[in-house]
Amino acid sequence: MVEQEEGGIENETKRRCCEGPSPIQWFRMLCREMHWSFVLGVVVVYGISQGFGGALYRVGTEYYMKDVQKVQPSQAQFYQGITSIPWLVKPLWGLLTDVLPLFGYRRRPYFILAVIDLFTLGCIGVIAMLVLSFHEKLHIALAILALTVGSAGVAVADVTIDACVAQNSITHHSLAADMQSLCALSSSIGALLGFSISGIFVHLIGPKGVYGLLAIPSGLVFLIGTLIREPHSPNFAYTQVNQKFIDAGKSMWTTLKCPDVWRPCLYMYSSLALSLNILDGMFYWYTDSKGGPSFSQESVGYIFSIGSVGSILGAVLYQYVLKDHPFRDLLFWTQLLYGLSGMLDLMLVLRLNLRFGIPDYFFVVIDESVSQMTARLKWMPLLVLSSKLCPPGIEGTFFALLMSIDNVGLLSATWGGGALLHVLKVTRTQFDNLWLAILIRNVLRLTPLCLLFLVPRVDPNSSILPTEIFSTKEDTEIETPEAENIELVSLVSRVDGR
Repeated sequence: MVEQEEGGIENETKRRCCEGPSPIQWFRMLCREMHWSFVLGVVVVYGISQGFGGALYRVGTEYYMKDVQKVQPSQAQFYQGITSIPWLVKPLWGLLTDVLPLFGYRRRPYFILAVIDLFTLGCIGVIAMLVLSFHEKLHIALAILALTVGSAGVAVADVTIDACVAQNSITHHSLAADMQSLCALSSSIGALLGFSISGIFVHLIGPKGVYGLLAIPSGLVFLIGTLIREPHSPNFAYTQVNQKFIDAGKSMWTTLKCPDVWRPCLYMYSSLALSLNILDGMFYWYTDSKGGPSFSQESVGYIFSIGSVGSILGAVLYQYVLKDHPFRDLLFWTQLLYGLSGMLDLMLVLRLNLRFGIPDYFFVVIDESVSQMTARLKWMPLLVLSSKLCPPGIEGTFFALLMSIDNVGLLSATWGGGALLHVLKVTRTQFDNLWLAILIRNVLRLTPLCLLFLVPRVDPNSSILPTEIFSTKEDTEIETPEAENIELVSLVSRVDGR
């Protein structure tokens, strides 16, 4: 009873801090509750590596595929799907961080391992610049290989920090939404800065030169690998690694079979897969179509950067207004707004904005901002829901599994959108049916509303997993203070005892 009262007081204190008017106070509260090294890790991985670096990567790759490789929009989306394959095997990276400590640490060494992979992209980018200065273009297979290697490095760093987020979501229930807000704000602000200079760099040093700049975030990821705080376990039994892999797999399967888990997973996949991605078709129309806006490289970067402001607004709106709303109700309205926001693309392609006297640049900025804001509002509840579904002990593995399900949905949307562009004969120079592709995409965006019954009505401050998953964990924690080492043991004991 005393523990419940103390927990209530602690939660009330955290709630008052989170609802305070000062973002600095909120940031300090997160540093105090979860250690500054964790907050710094989120800012570096999400803000600099994925946000800033991802912005440079996106604009550079769009122009590289269009101007250097000269591929069709549908082909560009197919190649984009290939480079995202390392994100589909995130459970493997998560399983390693949970089950196989290196030098006594579960998280630190994998940040450093990610640096080796991430730095490879920068090296390949620099080499590619030198080679391409003598050759017209690098073979498409080698280019895709270079991009895939770099994608793998970012994925390793991502799953490592995701494991820390999932673990803290278990131990700090009331701050789960705040952690996702921190991730979203870091990513959006990083993207804002990255997009704002991406067009300038593409113009000055070309898309190949932009790849060389992506080696910079690797040094900061290395720094996180040395600073992040976690317990040291020097006496880990490496002879039991094989059994621990098997036990972790059983634990994942046991949790995934729970209706409270697989039903939200099915919704998350469906909502992402049915939102077809036709961004490459739109990008080619932005820059190449004689009847389109024909934006310059600098303009494209500025448009994307202003669009990132919409993403930041979405994260702030979720943090201060929507984070305590039930998942099902919130996902209904965000999915509905996400589908309706796609009509702005249709108005743009049909040139209706010019009939109302709205210039292309101004309308595209509004379109991109609204699209980014609604996408962020739709994505954040899914992330919080995913963190709530992770069983203790294999947080990194299971959160990575859930994110892989989401990434499979994104890959399905990317390849599905590419197939749609191919069927409708949307090419580098022909955009007559682009409006139809947008209309089909918008209709499909609304179909996940029929699957909302799969999502629980609980709010983000409630626990979703059955209580028996946590019961053995609590019993084991009495025996030893090192929760990092015993969380997996307690869950495995439950699975073996069934």
